[in-house]
Amino acid sequence: MTLSEELAWRGFVNQTTFKEVTALDAKPITFYWGVDPSSDSMTIGNLAAAMMVGHFMKHGHKAILLVGGATGLIGDPDGKSEERSLQTLEQIEKNKHAIAAQYSTVFAGQEFEVVDNYDWFKDINYLTFLRDFGKHVPMRQMLGREFVQSRLKEDGAGISYAEFSYSLIQGYDFLHLFQNKSVTLQLCGADQWGNSIAGVDLIRRITGGEAHIWSTPLIINKSTGIKFGKTEDGAIWLDESKTSVYKFYQFWINVDDEGVEGYLKIYTNLSKDEVDSVMSEHKNDPSKRIAQKRLALEVTGIIHGVERAQSTERLSNVLFSGVNELLSSEDVALAEKELPVVEVREQLPSVTEILQSAFGVSSSEARRALQEKSVYIDGRQLDANEPSLSEDDLQKGYTIVRRGKNRTVLVVDKRG
Repeated sequence: MTLSEELAWRGFVNQTTFKEVTALDAKPITFYWGVDPSSDSMTIGNLAAAMMVGHFMKHGHKAILLVGGATGLIGDPDGKSEERSLQTLEQIEKNKHAIAAQYSTVFAGQEFEVVDNYDWFKDINYLTFLRDFGKHVPMRQMLGREFVQSRLKEDGAGISYAEFSYSLIQGYDFLHLFQNKSVTLQLCGADQWGNSIAGVDLIRRITGGEAHIWSTPLIINKSTGIKFGKTEDGAIWLDESKTSVYKFYQFWINVDDEGVEGYLKIYTNLSKDEVDSVMSEHKNDPSKRIAQKRLALEVTGIIHGVERAQSTERLSNVLFSGVNELLSSEDVALAEKELPVVEVREQLPSVTEILQSAFGVSSSEARRALQEKSVYIDGRQLDANEPSLSEDDLQKGYTIVRRGKNRTVLVVDKRG
């Protein structure tokens, strides 16, 4: 499968300046893709574009990966209804190192060069920049941007000169990389099309050279119609201090059936035959969520490593599938981070006491849960005649107590 064919199959085709998409299949191209360090982690929104970048690498194209130390000091105003709060140089520096480290994780085994646009902006004289580059940027083009128009409306929040100039700054990045790194292609998300065009236009006006853009669609949750990766708790981050490995895995387990095939194509490196095989098995019995489980294992493996992905898979199976599988010490340590924990230090607690301690329910509510047979120990359904744990329940050193489908507590034997 050629690169253009693979991009089409995986859903990475949006707008491009190429007249023929097969131009990607001819000779190696030096391209760049970047992330502004507005945070110390990428999200799964960034990850979608990063996965596309990985396919360009695998097909022999040379990658320049940018961390936007300069653009990050301003902040991209596109899609924002109000002015961003400015970050300090120290915070941007911390964020840059974190983003660069995630590049190494996502693109492990691939060759790429990391650059920082602060390196070429920090010494530019303001008047020189206006004369040599600002002179070539038409105001009509910048004023025509949709986000500028919305911010300048009577009920809009307005826009500062700094944010208004953002597209010129990013456009200069492309020009600098074109002149110094032979970059002729920028990869971006659909929301960066306008900023990217500014670079193509600047290259043409100043050098007479030809440069191109390839953009990927923003990922939309088909069942809700909103941007994929946004939850009630906020964005899904790649940094485990922001989104734990377990919660990251569970996010993918819970994606909708309507979108799961598309997510397998976008967020994994599975081949077409492998995706077709997974989906065929999934469609035989969607209730088993075979596609979601494979998706969760693959994506978590890319970001957090195969061993931690497999550990999270085992824990998930025990918690939600009723599988009485022996957890390793690492699995139990993971569970202790993610679940309410009740420690057994003397006598065995009653199930009522466990539910009260873990979930803050009343004793009468806990007893009612037993009477309704909605309480399980290691997947075994309890009834009102089994009000306490037994020694057999703790022979592994722990046990899992679950109320209903989603309320789970880890009981750990600490008696010796």
